[in-house]
Formats: sequence, structure tokens, C-alpha cells
Amino acid sequence: MAGRTPPPAPAYRRPAYRHVPSRRPPRRTPDGTAAGVVGGVATVVVLAVLGFSFFGDRDPIGAITGTYREAAVSRETATDNRLYATGGLTPVNCALPRLEPGGASMHRFMDVLSDCLDASWGRQFAKAGMTFDVPDRVFWRDAGRSPCGTYPSPGSSAFYCPANNTMYVGVDHVVATSGDEPLANFAVFARVVAHEYGHHVQDLAGILLYGNRLMEDADPLGRAEAGRRIELQAQCFAGAFLGAERGTLPMTRHQIAAMLEDVRGRGDDHLPPARRDHGSGRHYAGWVVTGFQGGGLAVCNTWTVPPGKVS
Repeated sequence: MAGRTPPPAPAYRRPAYRHVPSRRPPRRTPDGTAAGVVGGVATVVVLAVLGFSFFGDRDPIGAITGTYREAAVSRETATDNRLYATGGLTPVNCALPRLEPGGASMHRFMDVLSDCLDASWGRQFAKAGMTFDVPDRVFWRDAGRSPCGTYPSPGSSAFYCPANNTMYVGVDHVVATSGDEPLANFAVFARVVAHEYGHHVQDLAGILLYGNRLMEDADPLGRAEAGRRIELQAQCFAGAFLGAERGTLPMTRHQIAAMLEDVRGRGDDHLPPARRDHGSGRHYAGWVVTGFQGGGLAVCNTWTVPPGKVS
């Protein structure tokens, strides 16, 4: 567990935003690489071969107060949020410790990464003149309970609980749900933490609150689409962070390809339409690429793109 104790949860309960497990963990070759991915191929070629899309559309801010049902959040909170006008994330020169076998190494890795995310997003909120608070962290090895439910849940390695502004990540589960990805491919695990942090960003900015409201008022298909817009934006925010830190997080072409292959395997293509709340594998990976390529946070505005880009 992290050293910090999460604050008491408010009386209401918001849904947890869970990291999607791999539906079919990547098949590994004897040397540990993901089958079908050639590490020496240029990144853009790898992405093209895997079928990732490159999106070019750029189509109450501040701390959330009161209770979930009392807060009034307009559509513009999601579609025209002040964060979108702040440009790209400012590099914080994040240098992550090398991952070694064992839970202690992964715990330290996630703590250092979370410190970097705190610094990066804190600067971004300051650019927008918005209130920022860091999330609490629970990096678990044993089963436990949060205001959003118990953990672990089947196949899930991580979730963000808005009820107490806390990220929950399984120290062992984050590796198991990746199909036992080699630890050298650290971006696979960094992306999970950065994704859950993206939900915290949405929460502070009011976007998550708007999305929750939208899901309350929509039919099943509308709820699923709102869920995809939430999840795919968190994917883009994760990519934006990893892209901003590429100077001190020197990912090889192979490591980038392994991360995207892992993400692509987490799509919910196989589910019925009303349950597809995270997005197809193509889009679940494509929005990471969108953020990683840069161009400012405006590229992560999933709320104004056509439904076909968040399917």
C-alpha cells in the first residue's frame, strides 16, 4: 500500500473507471517479444502494419465541490475545457527506475512515475489557472475494498475511484493482465498508471462529472458511447504524458510497439454494442498514438469528434 491514507469518501458513490484487461494476452516468442511485432521496424511502419489510426481533429473548471448530484456541469466543460488551450505537457524530465523482478521494484516504479505525473499535470493545470490536487495512490498486492468496490476484480489490474480521488493499481496484477509482458517493456505498465491518472485529470477538470451525468440520462447505447469518450480521452492523456517525457524515458521502437500491441489487445470489439464502453482495439490504441504524437491537449478532445472515431 502507498504511504498516504486516502481521505474519507463522500456519501455518494461514483462508478470506478477500470483499466481494461487484455482479452487475449499477446502470444510471446521464446525471446519474450510480442509475436507479429518486429522490433527493428520504424515506429510509423509498425503502427501502419498494426492498423492504428492517426487522428488529426482538434476540433465549473477547477476543483469540484459539493456532491456529485449537486454539481452543475455544462456540456462545454467537456467540449471546450480550458485544459485544451494549454498546449502540450511540459516535460518534467521523468527518469524511471529500472524494473526488476519482484513487487518492491514495481511499487517503486509506480511511485516514481506517479510523482512525475503529479508534477506534469500540476504544471498544466497552473497554465490553465485551474485548481489542482494530486490523487491518492493505493498500489495493492492483497485484496481490499475501496468506495467504488472491492479489488481485484476479475482480470482488472487498475482503476480510478472518483469517490475518494484515488488510483488503485495491482503491483502483481499489472504484469499478469499484460500477458506477463517482459519487464523491459516498461511502457506497457507506465501506460496503465498514466491512464488512471488521466481519469483523475478528467475528474478535477469536471469532464468526468459531465460524462457521468451523460451516462445517467442516456439509453444503453448512449451510455456506452459516453463511456468510450471518457476512456479514450484518458488513453490520449496517457499518450500525451509519455510523449512529453520521451527525452528521459527513451523508449525503443520495440518498446513502443509492445505497448501498442498490448493496448490493441484490450479493445472491446467482441462485446455487444451496449457493453462496448472502452472502444475497439484500433481506437483504444489509436488515441494513445494521438496523444503521444503531440500537438497539445486539444487533440485529446474526444467530446467533439464524430462517433466513428470513438467506436
